[in-house]
Amino acid sequence: MRAARRRDQRVYTRSHPLLFALLAATRRRPVTRVGGTVLVHGTEPYRRALTRIPLDRTATGTTGGAARELSSGGALFDQEGTGHRTTRRAVAADLGTAGVERLRPVWLAVLERRLSPLGTGQAVDLVPLARELAGATVRALLGTTGDPQAIASAALAAAAAAVRDHLPGPRPPGTARTAAAATARLETLLAPAAEGTAEPGLRAVLAVAAVNTTVAALPRAAAWCADAGLWDEAADHRLRPALVDELLRVTAPSPLLPREAAADGELDGCPVRAGDRLLLVARHAVRAHDRLPDPRHPAPSAMAQLVFGAGAHACPGARLARTQLDDILAALAPHRPAVVHARVDRAAALPGWRSLTVRAAGDRSPENP
Repeated sequence: MRAARRRDQRVYTRSHPLLFALLAATRRRPVTRVGGTVLVHGTEPYRRALTRIPLDRTATGTTGGAARELSSGGALFDQEGTGHRTTRRAVAADLGTAGVERLRPVWLAVLERRLSPLGTGQAVDLVPLARELAGATVRALLGTTGDPQAIASAALAAAAAAVRDHLPGPRPPGTARTAAAATARLETLLAPAAEGTAEPGLRAVLAVAAVNTTVAALPRAAAWCADAGLWDEAADHRLRPALVDELLRVTAPSPLLPREAAADGELDGCPVRAGDRLLLVARHAVRAHDRLPDPRHPAPSAMAQLVFGAGAHACPGARLARTQLDDILAALAPHRPAVVHARVDRAAALPGWRSLTVRAAGDRSPENP
């Protein structure tokens, strides 16, 4: 478990070392104010920030602001009221039980083809697999004909450009231009094959969200299983659902949610003023930093669910994420793969691996530094 945690911490310390050093230094208090920024680490304050504090969902430097930049507004993450509920219902219908089962053969085919080399002693890089799986799922979800790898690459590039608004510090020059160009490429790839599908902005935002979280989460979860010796649990259909929730909790694919308060409030005794920047640290709220994954004694479901948000703006793709991770763990478990090479992606929007190569048990060669 210690080896697994050390490896996973590298995706933070090598991609955004200063930011995560600040978050680590302030995590002992549930809520901390640093100037005009309120850092929220505690489980209940995090939940209350999402459900009780009015939020400006279009502010620059927030998820909604980035979505508006990607989509010219009106694209789920920056909506409120009737518009948000209508869009959310449409997305939820596509990502409900029936929708996920309709999409499932798409990624199962990718898994079967991409993982077959493990059976002949060959190594497999799980990051290109995750990219194709995510791109193929988005293509099927949105009814487009774009190449899955191209869709994934464009969605990753668009997010990497837009996320610069989320991070503390000055905004690099040309950020908006870079994000606009990346989004235009993505929207071209997502052109619908038939009329009546979602508008371009919403398609782009859904693609960005689905691809980036999938590419961040799946390889990290597999590395945890390999390093912590969790393949027996992954192979057990009774334990695997709990393992999925625990791995999503400790990987916390979207570890930091930037928001802005739209009205005064209070979190754990700390006053919040309208206009304050809120940094909601999902990783700490779900105890990813100090509670190891244990499918036999999992964290409370109310805590684990927080990786998908809370309240009216909780992620509608939770079922899709859980099902995909369940399927990839089930496909990997018979091979008991070990990690033979790992390299952090320093430019990605979300902490993750640029490459994570595994080989079936018994075929392991020394890992590259």
